[in-house]
Amino acid sequence: MKFFAGLAGLFAVGAIAAPIAAEEQALEARNPGGINYVQNYNGAAANFKYNEGAGTYSASWNGNTDFVVGLGWSTGAARSITYSASYSASGSGSYLAVYGWVNSPQAEYYIVENYGSFNPCSSGVTQLGTVSSDGSTYTVCTDTRTNEPSITGTSTFTQYWAVRQSKRTSGTVTVGNFFNYWAKHGFGSSYNFQVLAVEAFSGKGSASLTVS
Repeated sequence: MKFFAGLAGLFAVGAIAAPIAAEEQALEARNPGGINYVQNYNGAAANFKYNEGAGTYSASWNGNTDFVVGLGWSTGAARSITYSASYSASGSGSYLAVYGWVNSPQAEYYIVENYGSFNPCSSGVTQLGTVSSDGSTYTVCTDTRTNEPSITGTSTFTQYWAVRQSKRTSGTVTVGNFFNYWAKHGFGSSYNFQVLAVEAFSGKGSASLTVS
């Protein structure tokens, strides 16, 4: 839609409307999910490779890497996200998750579809119950991060987690179900970016994904 907005005045001229529409259709054919955002925090440590137009990426890691990579959208609305993945993370501290931020009040969120050796809702967090969505039950919890890196620099913010009890590597995530549940616990609606991400902070693993 940015393409249309930038050329809005041209639509008054019938002769050039068709070529613009054809170009937009071509863009959508290459990128049917509308993906327009690349998350690449420390991606060099993960051998991160991606094709934004195709909605595909891969990563591999070995050691204390501390990275977050993925593809998604610059505005993290409550869309449904479909993905398929090859994800191997045995013995690794890592997550395969829908990941993003909310601006106000500032918060970081994860809908964890699969994980390695550590369940982030297992201990040291505030338990919020469960959400039934997309064929499984998700354990929901929050945590407070104090003076930690964020999208606005060092700050204090809430982390919202939903961890799928039956792990999977493909399917559709109905993100709105989690946003609605978290909203009862202070989650805002001023969305920042949203991606289907792989994060790792220890161990060894690899992943390749298609996102739409």
